[in-house]
Amino acid sequence: LHWARTDLTTALSLPIPLLIELRTYIRNRDSGQCNNFLEFCHQSSGSICHLNQHQLHHQLKAGKVLVMFDGLDEVFEPGKREDVITDIHRFTNTYPKVRVIVTSRVIGYKPQRLRNAQFRHVMLQDLESEQIQTFIEHWHELTFTNQADKDRKRERLQKAIDTSSPIRQLAVNPLLLTMMAILNRNQELPRDRSELYNQASRLLLHQWDVERALLEDNRVDPKTIDYQDKQQMLGKVAYFMQGNQAGLAGNLISGEDLERIIKEELKLRDVNDPRAVAKVMINQLRTRNFILCFMGADYYAFVHRTFLEYFCAWEFVRKFEKKQEISLEQLKTEVFGKHWPDESWHEVLRLIVGMIDSNKAGEIIEYLMAQDSIMDEFKNLFMAADCLSEVRNRYEIKSTDARLLNRFKDLIFYDLNYDYDPYGYQANLVRDLHTQAVVAVATHWQDHPDTLRLLQKWARSDTDLFVRGTAIEQLALGYKDHPDTLALLQESARSDTYCYVRLRAIEQLALGYKDHPDTLAILQEWARCDQHWLVRAKAIEQLAQGWHDRVAWPTANQPWLFEFLCDRTLNDPFERDQDQDYDNVNPRKIALNAILNYYPNHSQTRSLLLDRAEHDSDPKLRKFAQGQLAKLR
Repeated sequence: LHWARTDLTTALSLPIPLLIELRTYIRNRDSGQCNNFLEFCHQSSGSICHLNQHQLHHQLKAGKVLVMFDGLDEVFEPGKREDVITDIHRFTNTYPKVRVIVTSRVIGYKPQRLRNAQFRHVMLQDLESEQIQTFIEHWHELTFTNQADKDRKRERLQKAIDTSSPIRQLAVNPLLLTMMAILNRNQELPRDRSELYNQASRLLLHQWDVERALLEDNRVDPKTIDYQDKQQMLGKVAYFMQGNQAGLAGNLISGEDLERIIKEELKLRDVNDPRAVAKVMINQLRTRNFILCFMGADYYAFVHRTFLEYFCAWEFVRKFEKKQEISLEQLKTEVFGKHWPDESWHEVLRLIVGMIDSNKAGEIIEYLMAQDSIMDEFKNLFMAADCLSEVRNRYEIKSTDARLLNRFKDLIFYDLNYDYDPYGYQANLVRDLHTQAVVAVATHWQDHPDTLRLLQKWARSDTDLFVRGTAIEQLALGYKDHPDTLALLQESARSDTYCYVRLRAIEQLALGYKDHPDTLAILQEWARCDQHWLVRAKAIEQLAQGWHDRVAWPTANQPWLFEFLCDRTLNDPFERDQDQDYDNVNPRKIALNAILNYYPNHSQTRSLLLDRAEHDSDPKLRKFAQGQLAKLR
């Protein structure tokens, strides 16, 4: 969008951003419309704008294109997904100068092939508190002209996020934060997730003005199709999609199936010529996205996966509560029992729990708690905790709530009843169970009167170093403003006997307390003096990331950080052991890389590279410096 808004003379000198939806590409390739990405851009249906493949080839060879392959996870068949990865790999080999980005949901993604192709993996993070506040400020600034109205609505939304844990958890998602802002214009936000989704979907369904389309089409008689009608149609669509071959891992329905479902629903409402009305409704989706959108090649999808999951849950609840086609026992065994091990179903199951009576939800949670298996890594308990957070009134099931909390307290001390390799799979399994249990307690029982005390105890004195490190992280995330948290982090960073715990404390101090007057000096101390190279490396990394744009200390005419990084590049005492085969363990390399990132044009950068390329005692750092020098030539 930035490129599209740029002045034409400037845009011509910038890389062309090229977005390729992989689900459309693989369908067109399978139908014979194209054999590769160039042909897809040149002639395939489903493209917004066709590009001449010969001109595009020259742009690609010159590296003047940014290519974004979107939605690898939406190629549902594993074999075809592998074919797409092969095509991407071939593309990057043909055009090595082009910057390429591939997106995929985490669920079901296998990173190894793209990692082997030298792709670097990053996880898109949730919005942080500062980013949420920035969004709220900008959104209200652009939306309202009346200052008093603007201030009142902005403060109401910010207060809802600050005081409601469910809303706070949803606000980290950009789409849902936008929907909250829109809803907040005319009402206070609901405090539970399922009702928030209900109102967000109602907003989108209101925009899908079917009646107007019918009035404009003289082939059919106008008929009022209200919000509830459209809601039931979408419930049936989502229910059909979850039972399809791709299941909830997919978000796609053919035009033929969509028309059939809508037509059947229209028949139940005594609509004249339901087939023609269904076609008018679907034709709307070809020209504008509503809650459903046209994907090309006669396929449709929910505009965001969130709404597929919400309407799927909504249909199950309708069958359970209103139609009574599903009993509570069937809901437990045939829906939750069948699907709780499948990650793609977790959101639907959580939403179901949030929509039904609290006591019935408690029975489902008890059912999940009884599904224990070390083979499943106690995932049933984590699913039960996720569901508990959705219950409308937890007080009504306080005994279930307390039992589940105690299960997690026990899980923190869980161990296998046989000897195992302390560095093998079993050790990793036990460690992950311990740390995930700490996160679960901190997340799902944040407001419990004992949670803060428990986290402080685990952070200071638990015998498991990973439990201590995780407790430190959770204290910084959930209790940053508590008067004891900063002191505990500083204490752990200075005195914990294990480098992992000190490292976690340093990270949280740098991220959450950058403006505290003690943090900079403490980070410098650790970067210079900690006995373990991992801690020194982390302190250097955090200093570079957090302070590279801050000047005037200790001198006003020279960035202090550059001098500090030079000192660490030359003088850190790290010596590589033979069994240390990792590249990024040397604090000197971390410091040198920071200089290259933040001070590439400094007058001393090249001479520093030359010195390290010739004289550093670490062969891996010498090789790195030599490679960077080659790029400068």
